[in-house]
Amino acid sequence: MASVNRVILIGNLGRDPETRFLPSGAAVCEFSIATSEKFKGRDGQMQERTEWHRITVFGKMAEVCGKYLEKGRPVYIEGSIRSEEYEAKDGSGKKRSYKIVAQSVQFLGARSGAPMGDDASGFAGGGAARGRAPAQVGGGGDDVAPMDDEDIPF
Repeated sequence: MASVNRVILIGNLGRDPETRFLPSGAAVCEFSIATSEKFKGRDGQMQERTEWHRITVFGKMAEVCGKYLEKGRPVYIEGSIRSEEYEAKDGSGKKRSYKIVAQSVQFLGARSGAPMGDDASGFAGGGAARGRAPAQVGGGGDDVAPMDDEDIPF
């Protein structure tokens, strides 16, 4: 039987990305994003729930994310869920945490400090409405063209 491990998230960065390089020279970028949903509680009052997601990006896409993303920036992420086991520091046994390994990242909104009408990329600034697609960095598969800094529309 076939199975699918696919995650799609749109959220805002909770902190600036951290980029490091593996001994092989490949880049790894890590950051967290927050997603929120609003709903009516049992008491009829509007409530908001925020979930935090750890994101890991590899390769050229990691370098671009580390260079252009910053805290508060909205992003669209496609990837898969990975679990990691570790030993608890308090000695209470094994714990499990989850992260998203991104295969695709799209930068939404304008860069900070950029005028929304002139230098927008993606949905928030209207770049897509003017016929420009959001900046997208692929996951390194055969169907993804390599990008250089000049390819990013902001």
